[in-house]
Amino acid sequence: MKRKIETIFHILKRFIDQETMISKFVRKDYTPFQILIATILSARTKDELTEKVSEKLFKEIKEPKDLLKISEKELRKKIYPVGFYKSKAKNLVKLAKLLEEKYNGKIPSNEKELLKLPGVGRKTANIILSYVFNIPTIAVDTHVHRIFNRLGLVKTKKPEETEIELKKIIPKDLWKDINNIFVIFGKKICKPKKPNCNICPIRKFCYSAGL
Repeated sequence: MKRKIETIFHILKRFIDQETMISKFVRKDYTPFQILIATILSARTKDELTEKVSEKLFKEIKEPKDLLKISEKELRKKIYPVGFYKSKAKNLVKLAKLLEEKYNGKIPSNEKELLKLPGVGRKTANIILSYVFNIPTIAVDTHVHRIFNRLGLVKTKKPEETEIELKKIIPKDLWKDINNIFVIFGKKICKPKKPNCNICPIRKFCYSAGL
């Protein structure tokens, strides 16, 4: 199992020539708060749109105190048309207030505290832990969940279950790479409805390819 997983990673690392929005933002040295904002905005929204909205927003907002200078109504306009922009604007204002009042404007570096923040679920918390604080963990989104089930490496119904199972079978030194590699792979090749199995570089390892 370990050899198979390492081979899949080796092949996909050579195959993937892009990076996710979050990887790009980390490389550009955006602040931890900006990375958190972008991750929250990206839920149920295409990365291309989230990236465009986020970079425009980041010209004004770098830290929680910056966000608190504008109203929720203004923020709605600034993040439109991301999905669920109204509820996201509300959560971001609550988030900024909480960070200022309880955490001295800093983002907590542990899972328990991150999950207490408005708008932060497991995937978002794990992205922050992994990309911002370099703490080994696995950020599982719909792409990661779908692909590992298709490969037959896990049999799970929910992303949360996939995270637990992947931590059992994947070497810890590969955890951080999972989100970037498999999100891009899921968009380019292993798509939700029409996977491009004919050009898939890991087809011979895939349980579903033979169905």
